[in-house]
Amino acid sequence: MPQTLLIHHIRRILTPPPAHQPLSGKAQGSLHTHDDAWLLIEDGRIVGSGSMSEPLPRAERRFDAEGGMVLPAFVDAHTHLVFAASREGEFVDRIRGLSYQEIARRGGGILNSALRLRQTSEEALFAQAMQRLEGLIRLGTGAIEIKSGYGLDTESELKMLRVIRRMKEAAPVPVRATFLGAHALPPEYRDDREGYLALIEREMLPRIADEGLADYMDVFCEKVAFSADETDRLLEAADRYGLRPRIHTNQFHSMGGIEVAVRHGAISVDHLEVVNDEEIRTLAASDTMATLLPSAPFFLNDPYPPARRLIEAGIPVVLASDYNPGSSPSGNMWLVWSLACIKMRMLPEEGLVAATLNAAHSLGLADHLGSIAPGKKAHLIVTRPAPSLAYLPYSFGENHVRAVLIGNQWYF
Repeated sequence: MPQTLLIHHIRRILTPPPAHQPLSGKAQGSLHTHDDAWLLIEDGRIVGSGSMSEPLPRAERRFDAEGGMVLPAFVDAHTHLVFAASREGEFVDRIRGLSYQEIARRGGGILNSALRLRQTSEEALFAQAMQRLEGLIRLGTGAIEIKSGYGLDTESELKMLRVIRRMKEAAPVPVRATFLGAHALPPEYRDDREGYLALIEREMLPRIADEGLADYMDVFCEKVAFSADETDRLLEAADRYGLRPRIHTNQFHSMGGIEVAVRHGAISVDHLEVVNDEEIRTLAASDTMATLLPSAPFFLNDPYPPARRLIEAGIPVVLASDYNPGSSPSGNMWLVWSLACIKMRMLPEEGLVAATLNAAHSLGLADHLGSIAPGKKAHLIVTRPAPSLAYLPYSFGENHVRAVLIGNQWYF
């Protein structure tokens, strides 16, 4: 027998419209609403909705929203959730005046995380990452992308990707895996860049492909990491193994990463704290999305991405947390949404679309997630009572979650 659940006394259902492509331009601010509503779910999928003034459908289980709103769960499309240890020491170093780049040159940053990850077992990494993921689900995250990139040698990168594969099998939410071996140059290759590039091409990628460990390929295209030419070369290699790119670029410098990413048909370019007019025109003429990570510049005291210019150019914008131990040690998508509005002048509606439907499109999940519509999975947030949509990002730091539904399972 089908298992049915009725969520009733909903003040307002808020959802992006069902769309077969990411929303951009003015459409990025489009939301459908249904006030004083109920929502019917059967076997973990949405069946339909109606008004409380109508007779309520029968259901085996009921949940009284008590005047809260119902939103689609967040889709976090850029994280580094698998890591071995926090880096609060570097947090103090930055307070004392050191920059991200200076810390990296001293062996901190990504290299610090790589050293600790190499020393940590797969079992410990899996247990830590699953604990983090459960915390994010309770905050409203209903799907997630996770990158490797803290291994920086073949066995450690494979270890990270195997952890992510185990998470795919064990987690109640969809998990996507991205190979980011080109995150930094490891110390043992400091004087042999060519050797490390060849290792990625000739050893890491073939083994990852043989085991089916990754959905996507990423490269950190930055002065502290890899050049545009090196990124181009690595993406050509990734293409031979069927891994589509989603690229870290323009976090600190504009150096050709966007052009390379677009040329390779990247799904998204991520960060974009620094971007010029020509790069915006290049993006606008492509199908590549812009994934913005405002909690990273918040934490690093860096400039924020020019979200308004990107949206007004017709580029679909995604919001993600960049959860990692060095530059964004939080996966709280409510904070990301608030920062997008406060610091990047995104409208609340644009922020919700960016964190749900557009993010789902960027991970190939929009057929099932990202909006509230019949046939889609019931990955939903029930908020505490709030006067309006805008109140949710406006009242930053407040816990808006009353409950999160993932299929048939409630998280409180």
